[in-house]
Amino acid sequence: MPIGSVYSPDMNGETDLKTLLATMRPVLGARPYIFTTLSQGDYDRLPFAPLGMFREVEGITVIATQEQASTCGLAFDATWACITLAVHSALTAVGFLATITARLAQAGIPVNPISAYYHDHLFVPWERREEAMRILE
Repeated sequence: MPIGSVYSPDMNGETDLKTLLATMRPVLGARPYIFTTLSQGDYDRLPFAPLGMFREVEGITVIATQEQASTCGLAFDATWACITLAVHSALTAVGFLATITARLAQAGIPVNPISAYYHDHLFVPWERREEAMRILE
């Protein structure tokens, strides 16, 4: 089977901002996550598959559970909650994350958004997760 041959009836996702905001449901993840940076060699030796990674010139950013990081001795300076915005937003949607992150910014809540194919995910400080959920709901 060729790569990318999985059929999905709704591959494109929603682009209308009003529809996205009206139908979005925030879902709070149960575990704290961390962000850290590793060299290529250290990344290659990880005994787990991280939730996410991104290559930068300075190093590889890794998103992992706090438990995974602690077990492996990975350095981190904060813990983050992952809030998934449960609506299939298109990667080409305009203003969705800007509207949401602006609301969180008004409350002084830092946010690290990550857009995946089907959903957007917001990482907010673990200790402010419930406040962020109230704002998003």
